[in-house]
Amino acid sequence: MPPPVIEFFPEWKQAPEPLRHTWEGVVNIDQFRWMVRRDTQEALAAAVAELGARHVRAVGMLCDEMRFFSSPPSDWASRSKTNQFNFQIIDYVMDSLCDLGISPMFTTTFTPSAWARGGLTTFSTKSRVGPPVDHRVWANAVSEAVRHAVWRYGLECVRGWYFEVWNEPNLAGFFDGSREEFFELWRITFDAIKSVDSELRVGGPSTARAEWLPEFLEWTSAHRCPPDYLITHIYNNDSESGALSPFDGPQEDRTNTSPHFASRVIRGTRLLAREMGFAGEIHWNEWGRTWHPTDPARESANEAAWLVMTMAEVSQEADQFAYWCLSDIYDQVGYTRQAFEGHYGMMSLQGLRKPSWIAHQLLGKLGASRIPCRLDLTETECTGAIATQSSECSQILVFSHDPGTEVTLPHKHRLRVGVPEHTTQCRITRLDSSHNNAPARWKSLGSPDYLSRQETDLLRSQDALQSEISTALERTPSGTEIVLEAEFPGLLLIETGAPLSCEV
Repeated sequence: MPPPVIEFFPEWKQAPEPLRHTWEGVVNIDQFRWMVRRDTQEALAAAVAELGARHVRAVGMLCDEMRFFSSPPSDWASRSKTNQFNFQIIDYVMDSLCDLGISPMFTTTFTPSAWARGGLTTFSTKSRVGPPVDHRVWANAVSEAVRHAVWRYGLECVRGWYFEVWNEPNLAGFFDGSREEFFELWRITFDAIKSVDSELRVGGPSTARAEWLPEFLEWTSAHRCPPDYLITHIYNNDSESGALSPFDGPQEDRTNTSPHFASRVIRGTRLLAREMGFAGEIHWNEWGRTWHPTDPARESANEAAWLVMTMAEVSQEADQFAYWCLSDIYDQVGYTRQAFEGHYGMMSLQGLRKPSWIAHQLLGKLGASRIPCRLDLTETECTGAIATQSSECSQILVFSHDPGTEVTLPHKHRLRVGVPEHTTQCRITRLDSSHNNAPARWKSLGSPDYLSRQETDLLRSQDALQSEISTALERTPSGTEIVLEAEFPGLLLIETGAPLSCEV
């Protein structure tokens, strides 16, 4: 039986709509402490060069691990330790980021032990998540840290940063207090930052599952500390029974078994912001298909297809989307041992690019003008295409996601795609079970837990994005079409116009 045919017909002569690349801009590192590592900085350098990263977010900037508030070495023999501010480690990280051409997000987490209420901690760093006992001490510490940053990097530079108050305060494991206590901590922190410069951008509430948003906007408006930008998080397997922000979509997607669950929450949040008169930026500073720490499907072409499908649906409903997260350099429930273990990172410990990284690369190759695209297919709602133009070039990014819960087996399709009339050749970039897929290459080596230096060098030598040139074009009464075979689930990018080569 011949493979089924999928046909896409972009309306190249219709007026395009702007396409903001909101999936670029912000990337996540698990914790601030990891950014002292060379390999983390190498991953960030690659993200700047390949993914358009301009800001990096990491929690734990003010926790004990950073020695932000600690006793000096001169107190080593003293029975009475005298804590003081110490910016040396924070400065090293900030300097490194500036040298890489990426701006830090100034995240006020967590509470130094000397000021924290209670003994609840998080992570292997035992970071204290209780609110500060004395708000005046906290406010002074925050304003001192901001003043130090302005002194070191200049006001114009720091105004280009984003400031974030806490992380997921609606989760007991990250904030040992009530919602009202967090709102008061927000006000204290907001005022402390703004006391240094009123133009610094402060955002929140940084809640999981898009919770607390209407209450937060109402409270901050009433107390004259409204956020400059709104921050929240969503994963497609978040509990649909939780107190989510308004949901915008059909009833069948109101369950986290739907592959469109996250998209509908994202749309609902945009609708909520409009209804409440909030006109600032909206940031999804953590998002993904699943919040589970390990999931083998996360390192598959099917994950990449879901990622692109979601951006096809809602990328224009917010200003920043920061997929969680950039690197497998990570330790919240244990430090990974295997070369690939279904962990969160888009890049492995060895610096190998996973399908989620490739998905971002291919999204980044799209133009800034989106063309309407007609799909002739009834097989699945999770197959589609984004068609764009940029100057004299055009791009069509085809995605096909399998929403099934079982292990997804690849299958062949025949693609017929309409391209601009005078096209003579196309550059094709594939992401499937064998193309641009580092975890698949690792499996072909026998899935070793530890890669030898030779194996690492081999996989790295194959890690650059690979493409091919195709001239399989047909002239039809309705226009020019390219016909080719594709393997799904996965992605396939077609680029036309401008000088083309197989090197990407």
